Amino acid sequence: MSLTKWFNEKWVDISTKKDGKHPPCGRKMGDGRSYPKCVPSAKANRMSVQDKRKATARKRATNPSGGSKKPTYART
Repeated sequence: MSLTKWFNEKWVDISTKKDGKHPPCGRKMGDGRSYPKCVPSAKANRMSVQDKRKATARKRATNPSGGSKKPTYART
């Protein structure tokens, strides 16, 4: 996969769902949320609800609250 294709993909946050859809990836500083678990929307559509919960739990486990200010990678 080329880097250009990677940047052009639509990335969504699978850790939250609003109005039946996943919001775009990212967060604003100071919004009080944990780091988002972002995947391409095509992959999010293929994942089951349980897969999304497991991936989000792995992400939360790698980023303990109050710890590092930098997000870490968690396997999807």
